Amino acid sequence: MSLKTRFLLLAAGLVILASAAAWNVFHRVTEAIIAQWGERVAAIQVQYDSGRLLQPLEREIALAQQMADSRVLQRWAKEPDNPQRRAQAYAEMESFRRNFRDRSYFVALEANGAYYHNNAANDYAEDPFRYHLREGRPADAWFYRLIEEGRDFHLNVNPDVELGVTKLWIDVLMRDDSGEILGVVGTGMELEGFLAEIVDIEQPGITTMFVDYSGAIQLYRDRRLIDYASFVKPEGQKRTLDLLIDLPEDAAALDALMRELRDTPDQGPKVRTAFVTVEGERQLAGVAYLPSIGWFEVTLLDLGTLMPLSSFTPVAVVFVLTLLVTLLVFHLALRRQLLAPMAALERAMTRVREGDFTVTPLPRARGEMARLMQHFQAMAKAIGSHTEELEQRVRERTEELERVAIRDPLTGLMNRRGMQALLEEELERAQREASVFGLLWLDLDHFKQVNDTRGHAAGDHALKAVADVLRAGLRPYDKASRWGGDEFLVLLSPCDATVLDRIAERLRRDVAASVGDGSPITISIGACLGEPGERLEGLLKRADEALYRAKDEGRNAAHVVV
Repeated sequence: MSLKTRFLLLAAGLVILASAAAWNVFHRVTEAIIAQWGERVAAIQVQYDSGRLLQPLEREIALAQQMADSRVLQRWAKEPDNPQRRAQAYAEMESFRRNFRDRSYFVALEANGAYYHNNAANDYAEDPFRYHLREGRPADAWFYRLIEEGRDFHLNVNPDVELGVTKLWIDVLMRDDSGEILGVVGTGMELEGFLAEIVDIEQPGITTMFVDYSGAIQLYRDRRLIDYASFVKPEGQKRTLDLLIDLPEDAAALDALMRELRDTPDQGPKVRTAFVTVEGERQLAGVAYLPSIGWFEVTLLDLGTLMPLSSFTPVAVVFVLTLLVTLLVFHLALRRQLLAPMAALERAMTRVREGDFTVTPLPRARGEMARLMQHFQAMAKAIGSHTEELEQRVRERTEELERVAIRDPLTGLMNRRGMQALLEEELERAQREASVFGLLWLDLDHFKQVNDTRGHAAGDHALKAVADVLRAGLRPYDKASRWGGDEFLVLLSPCDATVLDRIAERLRRDVAASVGDGSPITISIGACLGEPGERLEGLLKRADEALYRAKDEGRNAAHVVV
């Protein structure tokens, strides 16, 4: 056997060994890239799907809570047989119905079990009474369970046998000032339409579902697996998430993730991921806890569908062919034309695996190696572009949700949620800087009479007019909000006793002079200074007490306490 033959055999053996090692490295790096990309996509997809669910839900929940706080409905709930109270309540319920997304509402009274409902077609406008709830009847167990547990808010996917509808129900307890439960109010969103909009996203390889606190499936594309009326079912009879998971250890791992997220909600929105087996396929599960509704969002990603390993086959083929060609070149050419580009490519792949999708220039090469680098650069660019697009969509959706979440739709002012967060920040700043700020609590005088005598449209017009006065009369750095109903809160910072008194009096005069059409609208104002170390509850209580002092003084007055 000649030296040339032995050299060629040795070279062939070394190349074969190097090819096998390189293929193993390439396979592992590729799988690592896909897994890491999948984790990022899972986190983005979970946040995106959560945002799509919370945007319509949080608005409906806020409206349902406003409905539960309605004085008209609370007075009627105490005297359900009073004709005048009943007529006023019907009108109040109808005003809320027009604002709900599904154009429907329900009210169930604790006093007599009467259940009232009107739908989007307005079929029951004249007489919304539908039936009486009965204790002991399984279909009505949700109502008595809510009353028994005193749960102020609850989401419930359930069919209503009497009405013949299946909806995602938003249940809110109606209480009076003493805390006594008067009934349950809320609305419902038609299940099929809601699933089509939120869950049936028709993205191959992506499965979205929502489960409740105990893991029972609430929203899922397969309606047969939805656990209807979970609230009243005992544990062990619910259709839970583990029905979809093949292996018990995977189900236990998901349960541990959910417990971790549920027990630490104060650390901000988080997404946890784990690999699970579903219908024999290994999938990546992304889980997030939504504390505002008490549900979990679970997204299953089939990475084999989203980014199959076969998509890397051209790269692998070119890679192997390039190695085989080295049998025909000398050692120097081997190192110059193959080993150096391979090292650079591996470094680039490692950067991609670590999350750096920047396509950096690779060393010049020829033939198959050049094409291999082009394939890799195209792959890295595609992954980076797709990731950037998803992140941009999440940012845009997040910004939109944040804007909607803190803005009152009627007046355009900040809503209660936004002002409460702003007050918390201002209290922290006052504590840190040993400074004070001013708080005004405004309430429209005799606003109920405006609604009763001139209609809700006139009342809405008055609220918007007062908001316009606040925008025009405040300093650029002061903040105004609609606190709820006919109440407004104004944050003055910086502020002292003199500024507080002057601005409060000016706003009172401006409203009296400019609000109202033929019949002026006036306001009463309670004002106080927020001090370092004070808690939000105490500050609001002092402002509220000042407001009541202003009303006791005859209304159309500003009462300042310092």
